[in-house]
Amino acid sequence: MNVPGWVWLTTLLVIGVVFAFDLLVLGRRPHEPSRREVGVALSIYVGLAVLFGLGVLVLAGGQLAAEFYAGWLMEYSLSIDNLFIFLIIMAKFGVPRKYQQFALMVGIVMALAMRAVFILVGAAAIERWSWVFYVFGAFLIYTAFRLATENLGHDEQEDDFQENALLRWVEKRFPVTQSWDGGTRLRVLESGKRVLTPMAVVVLALGTTDLLFALDSIPAIFGLTQEPYLVLMANVFALMGLRQLYFLLGDLLTRLVYLGLGLSVLLAFIGVKLILHAMHENELPFVNGGEHFGVPEVPIWFSLTAIVLILGVTAVASLTKSRRDAARLATEPEEETQVSSPEVRDDR
Repeated sequence: MNVPGWVWLTTLLVIGVVFAFDLLVLGRRPHEPSRREVGVALSIYVGLAVLFGLGVLVLAGGQLAAEFYAGWLMEYSLSIDNLFIFLIIMAKFGVPRKYQQFALMVGIVMALAMRAVFILVGAAAIERWSWVFYVFGAFLIYTAFRLATENLGHDEQEDDFQENALLRWVEKRFPVTQSWDGGTRLRVLESGKRVLTPMAVVVLALGTTDLLFALDSIPAIFGLTQEPYLVLMANVFALMGLRQLYFLLGDLLTRLVYLGLGLSVLLAFIGVKLILHAMHENELPFVNGGEHFGVPEVPIWFSLTAIVLILGVTAVASLTKSRRDAARLATEPEEETQVSSPEVRDDR
């Protein structure tokens, strides 16, 4: 896929304008979005992603269109998992509801800028060294195993957020006010000194946390498409709708009890796909004498089908278990009452 320079430039300008406009609107009118507002915005972003994929289909063919859709769905599913941590961060720092949308937006802009660097580095690496796919594949399989063991070993999501080294350094190096009187501003004047606001710390926490998640998602999406432009756009469309998902899903997030397990299966699948691709393109002299392995490669239509099935089964199984657990908890008090009632009558 040969993307002209003017297309790259135009795309980056449009993305910059959209995010700048969004930030200015939220900065001037911080509020908790209504369900209708969130639903409309999310529909627009999803619709734009679908239209973009159709544009790729018309201009570049079905193979690349399927690669974009597969990458977009995978990034979206991984982003939903990120929302659990975002909820914890908002609660830890006590972010008022009306400021949460702005915090998410600034954090997303930071995350997208940092992911763009990852994408450029990753694209340059795979173009120069085919063995990088071995590294990406092994890392994803390891991540999948770790994610699966964590979810199998814990019935509930971790309810604690550990500040990373950068956050600790910022809070130690710069004075930070504990008051939210500054609203969405990142710095305010307090007692004659310029100090950081809690908003500055929150957006830094959101941005750096998403950067850590990118260590999984960027290698994974390169397992679905090696086109840097499609990788960038899949990340853009996934992140653009992330804050709407945060407010729209609400309590539904806590009901996706098998999401971690589903994502571990998804990452393991893509990791195996990357290993097979690396073996197919093998050039390492100490592996098979530097010769290619005669292994099959996983076609993109199979990858897209697998992603949809994995996410669908995960969602259905999660919601089914949540309903059963809720029904069981609802009947437990009645059973306890029925057991204890005869004892009370005997005492009398």
